[in-house]
Amino acid sequence: MQQRPFKQVDVFTAQAYLGNPLAVVLDGTGLSTEEMQQFARWTNLSETTFLLPPTPDAAAQGADYQVRIFTPGYEMPFAGHPTLGSCHAWLEHGGVPKKTGLVVQQCKVGLIHIDQSGGRPAFAAPPLRRNDAAPELVAALADALGLPLAHIVASQHQNNGPSHFGLLVDDHAVLLGLTPDAAKLNTVLRAAGISGVGVATVQTEARPSAGLIGRSNREARAFAGAGSGTAMATSTTATSDEPTVEVRFFFDHGKGVGEDPVTGSFNASLAQWLIADGHAPLQYTAAQGTCLGVQGRVHIRQDDGGQVWVGGDAVTCINGTVLL
Repeated sequence: MQQRPFKQVDVFTAQAYLGNPLAVVLDGTGLSTEEMQQFARWTNLSETTFLLPPTPDAAAQGADYQVRIFTPGYEMPFAGHPTLGSCHAWLEHGGVPKKTGLVVQQCKVGLIHIDQSGGRPAFAAPPLRRNDAAPELVAALADALGLPLAHIVASQHQNNGPSHFGLLVDDHAVLLGLTPDAAKLNTVLRAAGISGVGVATVQTEARPSAGLIGRSNREARAFAGAGSGTAMATSTTATSDEPTVEVRFFFDHGKGVGEDPVTGSFNASLAQWLIADGHAPLQYTAAQGTCLGVQGRVHIRQDDGGQVWVGGDAVTCINGTVLL
């Protein structure tokens, strides 16, 4: 065992402790898969990443580093908030990309491009495979979520590395009021081979951001009432972008079903689906984590070539070393 550089960062937020936390081991060389998994189980965060040199083939294609991504229960081929969080940590630790303004990350699904030129980092959404689902599966998921079928506008199987399922609903209050049956949802997800299910609604107008804090959460009330005198770390890319899409995501993290604060991979596939089918504009901001008392913000845009980019801020909360 040795001391290795380590950071814990908050992703998809410009204000610390209001996004999705990520543990990043900045030098994972020499660690076995079992040792990585054991540490990820110990951190008990939704994801923990380990940075490594790229493989020779990936390096020849421009990769700056390699990342391995673990939940407490298993390794993931790709995930969004670990992509942006690991990139933030790598750059802050002194990483220099081969190409100015572009970081190329190697992971299990291939090479992910992270654009740094616009101020707020954004990764190129990986290719999406999607298809319609059997009505029986939609009904089973809706039942497990406590979601009336009449509120479902559309649904899709989605796979961009992780296998997700997306549901679009017509009522913001219904979305925020969902109280899933965790045991029932876990059974349906595992039977269908789906890692998680996301539910979203698209609003025609932006809502005031202050109304997006989950008032039933004790920590959320503390943050909401802290006032301007509270010392909070912020990034330099904070904007006044107001969300017009609200998202919730429920997933199997290896120890049962839980709700994710902010999910980059699902927002990537969701955006590709919603934009392609005309449910959302070419550029929008999504809110996620409201019911958990956080204020995740995912910034979506589709460029002229049809590529969807998923952007978000990141803030370092812990900086030091870890014994591994």
